Amino acid sequence: MILIADSGSSKTDWRVIGKDGKISQYRGVGFNPYYQTSEEMATHMRHEFLMNLENEIKEIYYYGAGCSVDSRKEEVAQALRTIFPKAKIAVDHDLAAAAKATCGHQEGIACILGTGSNSCDYDGEKIIDTRPAPGYILGDQGGGGYVGRKFLMDFINDEMPIAIKEELEDKLKLNATTIQEHVYRQPFPNRYMASFCRFITEHKSDPYCYMLYYNSFIDFFRVHVMKYQNYRDKQVNFVGSIAYYNSDILRKAASDSQITTNIIIESPISGLTLYHQEQL
Repeated sequence: MILIADSGSSKTDWRVIGKDGKISQYRGVGFNPYYQTSEEMATHMRHEFLMNLENEIKEIYYYGAGCSVDSRKEEVAQALRTIFPKAKIAVDHDLAAAAKATCGHQEGIACILGTGSNSCDYDGEKIIDTRPAPGYILGDQGGGGYVGRKFLMDFINDEMPIAIKEELEDKLKLNATTIQEHVYRQPFPNRYMASFCRFITEHKSDPYCYMLYYNSFIDFFRVHVMKYQNYRDKQVNFVGSIAYYNSDILRKAASDSQITTNIIIESPISGLTLYHQEQL
């Protein structure tokens, strides 16, 4: 049996290809070796469905956020080895997953807009260039944490429409103290900030919410896509919930920036499954 994983900071999509070719799937919590140790990741993995497959899995292909350097890849591999000591394990960056799932064997620019953000220039076989992705404090333009942070700052500073703020106070019981507690004292502040994107997306007909996304996507294009050589001659593809559920705004921001968008999907897991099936 083969196990495939596509993991972001908020969620992980798992696919299992059985001996008979049958595919099963599961969605669980996200992992990121920049924010979690091998022991912490292994503990969470054991509480997922994986514990029932310990002796069945022979190969694992894991694509994940934070897996851009060998030391971080090894931390994830070590977590998986504690559960699957006999499996062949390959860990790669989530950008590789995005590129394989959206570009296939064609050149293009592959982008991730989920809780965080990232991008790469892909020649049809391998990643040839990337931009820095310094995380939710120093980067992540266009990602959920970036949008949510601006949203919460506007809430605290009374810089959002009063109707939006009152709804947050009434329905979500939001206040400045709660925000600061989650951001500064609770784990995974990036997930917390990104969680408000559901509300923002539901209210994107409001000009304020629309422009939150629009301006964040413009920031992403400026910092990422426009830094690649000949970017206007290449199709730009996206994976991630922020891109997928706000594709109308994303395509508008791209058009205004003279950028050609192509595929926008929520998750690359289906494309990755097909890719690895073809290798069997």
